[in-house]
Amino acid sequence: MRILFVTDLHGNIAKYRRVFEAAIKHGVAAVVNGGDMLTLDGDLHGSQRDFIEGFLSPYFAGYEKAGIHHIGFLGNDDLKIHDDVFDETCRKYNHVVNLAQRRFELTDLEFIGMNWVADYPFRLKDRCRRDGPGYVFQEQFGTGLLSTPEGFKELEDWPAYAATLPTIEDELAALPKPAAAGRTIYVIHTPPFGLGLDVINSGEKVGSQAVSRFIEKIRPLLTLHGHIHESPAISGIWKAKIGETVCVQPGQMRANALSYALIDLESMEMERVEEPL
Repeated sequence: MRILFVTDLHGNIAKYRRVFEAAIKHGVAAVVNGGDMLTLDGDLHGSQRDFIEGFLSPYFAGYEKAGIHHIGFLGNDDLKIHDDVFDETCRKYNHVVNLAQRRFELTDLEFIGMNWVADYPFRLKDRCRRDGPGYVFQEQFGTGLLSTPEGFKELEDWPAYAATLPTIEDELAALPKPAAAGRTIYVIHTPPFGLGLDVINSGEKVGSQAVSRFIEKIRPLLTLHGHIHESPAISGIWKAKIGETVCVQPGQMRANALSYALIDLESMEMERVEEPL
C-alpha cells in the first residue's frame, strides 16, 4: 500500500489541489496530512472556519468520489475553537478521518495521531505543552494567547498556566494503544529531537525529546512529522531512524512549490518530491 504524506499546507489552495492530483497520479491508497491545514489570512476566527466549510468540505468530497482516504488533523496554527466543525466535516465522508488523538485502521495497518506540540516562543498556545518535567521555556515573543469563540484570551503568565496542563509526555502516554506496533504509523505534528528533522533557520534543534523517547519505547513501523517547515532545507535530512523506526519530515519551505513524501508501506521504499506549482 502506498501513501502520500504532506504537511503544513496552511490553506494554500494551489498546493491542496496539486496534492489531490499527485494522489491520483501515483495511485495512493491514502493522503496523510500532518497538520497546520488552515489559512493564516484574515481574522482566523472567521477565515479558518470558512476555509473548512467552503474549501475543505468540497475538497474532501473529491477524495470520497475517488475512493482515496484522507487522514489528517489540525495543527498548532489552526485555532482549537474550530476542532468541532473540522470533526463534523470529516464525519460527512467515509474516506475522511480526523486522526487527532485517535486510532484508525486501514487494511492491516494502524494510524495513530497526535497534534499537540512542544512549546515555542510564538504567542498562540492552543496546542502547546511543556515537553516533559523540568521543561525550560524559550524566551517568549509576548503574552500567550488562547482562542475562544469571543476572540483571543490573553495569558499574562503562560508558563504558570502551562504548568497546569499535561505535558507532551503525558499526551503521548494517553494515546490509543496499537494492536501491533510493528504495523503502526504514528502521525505526530512535532518532530523528534536531534535527528535533523527539527532544525530551524538558526541551526537550533527544537524537536521533542519526549517524542524521541516515545518512538524508542514503542518501536512503530513509521512516524510522520511536520511543524518545522525549513528543516529539510537547513539540515539536508528528511528521513532518519530511531532504532528500526523510520521517521519522515518532508518540510514545506516555499510558497510556489509543493513538498511531500511518497511511501510504500510494504517495501518501505520512499521518496521526497518537491515540485513547482
